[in-house]
Amino acid sequence: MSSENIYILAIESSCDDTAAAVMHNGKILSNIVASQKIHEAYGGVVPELASRAHQQNIVPVVSQALTKAGIDKSQLNAIAFTRGPGLMGSLLVGTSFAKSMAYGLDIPLIDVNHMQAHILAHFIEEADFEKPPFPFLAMTISGGHTQIVKVTSYFDMEVIGETIDDAVGEAFDKSGKILGLGYPAGPEIDKRAQLGNPKAYKFPKPKVEGLDFSFSGLKTAILYFIQKEVKAQPNFIEEHLNDICASIQYTIIGILIDKLKLASKQTGIKHIAIGGGVSANSGIREALKKGEQKFGWTTYIPKFEYTTDNAAMIAIVGYLKYLEGNYADQSVMASARLKL
Repeated sequence: MSSENIYILAIESSCDDTAAAVMHNGKILSNIVASQKIHEAYGGVVPELASRAHQQNIVPVVSQALTKAGIDKSQLNAIAFTRGPGLMGSLLVGTSFAKSMAYGLDIPLIDVNHMQAHILAHFIEEADFEKPPFPFLAMTISGGHTQIVKVTSYFDMEVIGETIDDAVGEAFDKSGKILGLGYPAGPEIDKRAQLGNPKAYKFPKPKVEGLDFSFSGLKTAILYFIQKEVKAQPNFIEEHLNDICASIQYTIIGILIDKLKLASKQTGIKHIAIGGGVSANSGIREALKKGEQKFGWTTYIPKFEYTTDNAAMIAIVGYLKYLEGNYADQSVMASARLKL
């Protein structure tokens, strides 16, 4: 790490959270997130509403991040921003703001891949948090992504498995919608799962070759199961909700762990790191810890606030790119389907 005083401002606007963070030599000084509650009424993120909210939030969020960090914008060495993947309208707000601010301050602009940031969040300087050694396997699980990535260095990553349809976060949310739960449903299912019997109901695991995932068939199986049981017993959901949630979560975690076991066996890598919003799930964290005993893994889980969409993870990628002089120019454009 450099002995120079390096301050990075990072901006994240890929979905429905507007976030800004300030990093000093690998340590986070501020990490501000403005969440958008408006989407709850629609049961999912409405892209047009998200981009409008980003426009309203970005100036106060950046201002608050600088104030909390105790620095002036004139002290910044570079501005990092999420280029993609994500919702195009949302990405455009962050991209345009970052480009304009970097141009106005005459400092470097650094574009960041959101999925790479979820993985490199493990390298933020934090007391009592170990960094995974290279090479390691990263499982990124969120509302829009489910991937297993072989990580050889900071910027040498290979996707070796990914979802062919729904992501794991969508599996939780769509299951929750079937059960009449609010959005996002993942935290509610997790909470109820801790009170239920995970083996009360058996749901099928999709048969997908190799390291790829599929969750759409599971969602359909849950729908048919609920329809059948409610027809026979109208109060079935209300009377068995904790057991249903526990069984759904148990099945989803089983799918993830099965693929991780296979990936570890194929690559010979025993260091396992997770990231993305769904990695906050208590059942997944517990299953990974059990994997340390069962499969000889060493697991790495980032600080809770670095798992969901946040700007701190954008900042660490920006910092590492800054050290290498890997900058973007003013022609850089947002990319909704940016690949890792």
